[in-house]
Amino acid sequence: MVLGIETSCDECAASVVSGNMEILSNVVSSQVEAHRPYGGVVPEIASREHLKTIVQVVEQALDDAHIGLDDVNAIGVTQGPGLIGSLLVGVSFAKAVSMAKGIPLVGVDHVAAHLFAVQLEPDPPEPPFVGLVASGGHTSLYLVKDHLDIELIGATKDDAAGEAFDKAAKMLGLPYPGGASIERESQRNGNPQEYKLPRPMLKSGDLHFSFSGLKTALLHLVKGWPQERVNDELPHLCASFQEAVVDVLVEKSLAATQEHGQGKLIISGGVAANARLRESLGKQAEKRGVRLWVPSKQLCTDNAAMVAALAYFMFTEGRRSDMKMEAYSTLYRRQG
Repeated sequence: MVLGIETSCDECAASVVSGNMEILSNVVSSQVEAHRPYGGVVPEIASREHLKTIVQVVEQALDDAHIGLDDVNAIGVTQGPGLIGSLLVGVSFAKAVSMAKGIPLVGVDHVAAHLFAVQLEPDPPEPPFVGLVASGGHTSLYLVKDHLDIELIGATKDDAAGEAFDKAAKMLGLPYPGGASIERESQRNGNPQEYKLPRPMLKSGDLHFSFSGLKTALLHLVKGWPQERVNDELPHLCASFQEAVVDVLVEKSLAATQEHGQGKLIISGGVAANARLRESLGKQAEKRGVRLWVPSKQLCTDNAAMVAALAYFMFTEGRRSDMKMEAYSTLYRRQG
């Protein structure tokens, strides 16, 4: 039994996962309402909300799994990357429980954990495969050579895809979270070809991403428009913006499978819940002979089940963390 704890951003989550990758509980306390007035996540508010809820969230996860702490064999906790204040809440809590109960502790990389969400679904892929993590803070491509041998092969140079959605939604007057708002507006008969927006770095010849230019292009497009016109064109604006993001994610992901000789692709992260991305990538992957795995939507967004899943693989390989384990905020400091 592995207890997973996730506090990297604005979801406080805990989950219990068994050794056969069965989710026994998966509790997520969202902070969307706390951050909505600001159009994005406020780090100080996120930290305070985690402090308020972490005890109740972990207790609920244990209750839902019908176990107690004495039944837990390991605690997996998100160590980074993320908001440092939020991470410290989860890491400090996990250390305290580990020390008090003598339960082994495993520090987990949040982005790598997203790649393990598919391991919790039926018929999961066996490595090697290519994995795309697209979320509010990260847009990265990985070559997963083995469960614990993961190589970063592409990443965003500026805004992540989810961050671009949030910023675009804010400039269009739509509520946070932006990805869901833009998808919802797009589905109101939005024409994705109505406005010609750029596909940044689509032909760059590498596997990196950039979305800041796309966001700026949208800003210039609607600059000077009265709000009434923006409102009238919202479905088309949103559909056109969404299609630009989707096109880049699809082409780069499939280019990665070709470049690295892989016929298997997984996508994960909050943006992977986007219906248009799932549809487009599914069609293009089938057309190019690539097998695609996508987690259920509840496992795409930040959750502790994926943390517990990765912690299980690390734990069975003998990896442990001690009380000197530190939280880290950036993608490029990888610990375990």
